[in-house]
Amino acid sequence: MAEGETESPGPKKRGPYISSITSRSVNLVIRGVVLFFIGVFLALVLNLLQIQRNVTLFPPDVIASIFSSAWWVPPCCGTASAVIGLLYPCIDRHLGEPHKFKREWSSVMRCVAVFVGINHASAKVDFDNNIQLSLTLAALSIGLWWTFDRSCSGFGLGVGIAFLATLITQLLVYNGVYQYTSPDFLYVRSWLPCIFFAGGITMGNIGRQLAMYECKVIAEKSHQE
Repeated sequence: MAEGETESPGPKKRGPYISSITSRSVNLVIRGVVLFFIGVFLALVLNLLQIQRNVTLFPPDVIASIFSSAWWVPPCCGTASAVIGLLYPCIDRHLGEPHKFKREWSSVMRCVAVFVGINHASAKVDFDNNIQLSLTLAALSIGLWWTFDRSCSGFGLGVGIAFLATLITQLLVYNGVYQYTSPDFLYVRSWLPCIFFAGGITMGNIGRQLAMYECKVIAEKSHQE
């Protein structure tokens, strides 16, 4: 090569911003942040519905916070949403079975709408007894899984999330953090696991869709290089 000539940078030379955005670690953080804020938003909306119908009761001194919700509820739900949304695609990769059923944003939005409807029904619809309401919500929650997921891993994670979240809620109620009106299942309402199950499936679908977008970005980067 003659003196004074410079080597062509070539197509592999990329700016630091593009390189960092398309890296797995940064994409993982971005997905976690997006899932966190989605969980916070849903917690504010859904908890407001529960409080308006007097399903959950908080002490008077915490009602003064934003949207009549205890300050710690949205961050906790946001954190749980981030963990669940990141866990679902991670389990899929570990099992070697990427989830392909109805993988488009329109399906995810319908799943969110159905989940909000199930939560709203738990506070709005009046049944003769809690058993009828619990069975109805259980059928709706399983229907949500069948319509938008249909994976064994998704069902198993949903059941595990429902069990763990219900146990944590029972401990909070037992320690007087808040309470449910007319509890019929160890300090809580018997339909609560159904809500947690549907919520786990919903956040799992959102997490899978975000992970699918990340895979597309990485694939495009590899193709360009």
